Amino acid sequence: MIARYLREHTSPPVFVSSAVLALAFVLWGAVAPASLGSVADAVNSAVTGNLGWLYIFTASAFVVFVIVLMASRFGRVKLGPSDSAPEYKTVSWFAMLFTAGMGIGLVFYAVAEPLTHFTSPPTGEAGTAEAAENAMLYTFYHWGLHPWAIYIVLGLSLGYFSFRKGLPLRPAAALYPLIGNRINSWPGYLVDVVAVFGTLFGLATSLGIGAQQVGAGLETLFGLENSTPLQIVLILLITSVAAVSVLLGIDKGIRNLSLINLWLALALMLFVFFFGPTRDLLNSLAANVGVYVQQLPGLSFQTFPGDADAQSWQSGWTLFYWGWWISWSPFVGMFLARISYGRTIRQFVAGALFAPVGASMVWMTVFGDTALDILRADPANPLAGAPDSPETSMFLLLQQLPVPEILTLLASVLSIVVVVLFFATSSDSGSLVIDILTNGGDPNPRWQQRLFWAVLEGIIAAVLLGAGAAAGADALSALQTASILAGLPLCIVLILMAVGLMKGLRSERFVVALPVEVSPALTLRSSTARSDDRNGQAPENGQAAIDPNGALYSETAVATMATSDEVEPDSGDDVLDHAGDVALERRQGST
Repeated sequence: MIARYLREHTSPPVFVSSAVLALAFVLWGAVAPASLGSVADAVNSAVTGNLGWLYIFTASAFVVFVIVLMASRFGRVKLGPSDSAPEYKTVSWFAMLFTAGMGIGLVFYAVAEPLTHFTSPPTGEAGTAEAAENAMLYTFYHWGLHPWAIYIVLGLSLGYFSFRKGLPLRPAAALYPLIGNRINSWPGYLVDVVAVFGTLFGLATSLGIGAQQVGAGLETLFGLENSTPLQIVLILLITSVAAVSVLLGIDKGIRNLSLINLWLALALMLFVFFFGPTRDLLNSLAANVGVYVQQLPGLSFQTFPGDADAQSWQSGWTLFYWGWWISWSPFVGMFLARISYGRTIRQFVAGALFAPVGASMVWMTVFGDTALDILRADPANPLAGAPDSPETSMFLLLQQLPVPEILTLLASVLSIVVVVLFFATSSDSGSLVIDILTNGGDPNPRWQQRLFWAVLEGIIAAVLLGAGAAAGADALSALQTASILAGLPLCIVLILMAVGLMKGLRSERFVVALPVEVSPALTLRSSTARSDDRNGQAPENGQAAIDPNGALYSETAVATMATSDEVEPDSGDDVLDHAGDVALERRQGST
């Protein structure tokens, strides 16, 4: 009976392999947490010491890749048939991609990261005006274009090959132009298992960070000690909230929670904005964006050769972030693909790159520059200790604002609620993605399997926290290690996906019908259409238009991906669907 269920509702090689390996990891962490922590630290040191350059180069190359792709003619191609329409409205789409893509980390690091770079910069003197400027520059660097470019590479590849080419919604499908039908054998299964583990450990990092911050909030409000056992209990409790969202489904669960979370996070940001140095924050936002744009090209490829202290800083911050974003990419990328059916590549890249990056910059400026202003005016302020306990930094900042104590209390409660909801939406979205990965690409998986993965995500986060404590390291260090290690194999997969995506896009044929003879009546009517805004421009997606000479013309991109054994993957550039063949023949015949 179990074997029949697995055949009907899962991809057995991926589901069984992922579940067994994940449960084995949980068992290792439960039986010998110190051993797990020690092994992870040793491997982490080897990766960051020898392969850090790979993370730096790859993340920056992805930024260039997606921007060029957006600006190219391929930006007109839809993630779906040419006549498809977006499934979700823009506001709902943005809320889901933003809360799933960043979430807990924005609340956790918004205050702690700028203060840490200000008090302990990788280069230069601490506590100066230059250190404050660079603190926001490094924060923008870590939360700006790079993470979203990483997500877009995977999400765009999956959305394109699944919705437009008709392949399953699996990471392996994006490698079809490279390995062909072997996506349905062990090479494809291996890619999917790697994506499952990247998602599990990336989510575990976020859930562990969220538990630390909720524990800090409870300690601030009620005096409870923010210990590892408390954080483990919080993970299990909040995972139960995610389980309820799983049972409600995407529209009633993730969508509604994401919208609620977005508005609550906005309320928290506006509270700090209006009661903080409002005018200075507006000036700081303009300055921060300007410095980021100016310094980004050089900073993107900086590895601090010969500077051991700066390289240590980069390992603890930049490489951790790049590993975290890469390990999150199957989760966020697949979720973005799942909710972006019917959008063009240009819409997808612009929406998923610039909109959340702009929101993140505003968020980081409001919280980060408010904290920096307070600390620069009073170096003995309690915020000076925030870098040593980043989970408490948000609550310390709220206590420094010139507001009545009751408002500080309410804002602290709001912060906890925002983190809990970020926690729940991340876990729910992650369980959806993992189940799609393990069921063969079905975008509407069974709730029982999603519930299994949601629970397992929480357990892995708890195990990582316990392993870090048992190894004598802080919990955050254990979470960072997990992200960096999980991101390494996925980094290679993402590079191959970008190559496969470009190879697949080359199969698109932009068929343009030549002008045809029209009746005098139509030519007469066209004279009144010349004042239209579309005059002289060919609309996209095959819609007809009238040129200045009264002739009809249209342009569309048509292509399908052949998946039969008769067509080798190398012939993808020559593959057209029936509609494309007919249109091309008509065009040639007219000449």
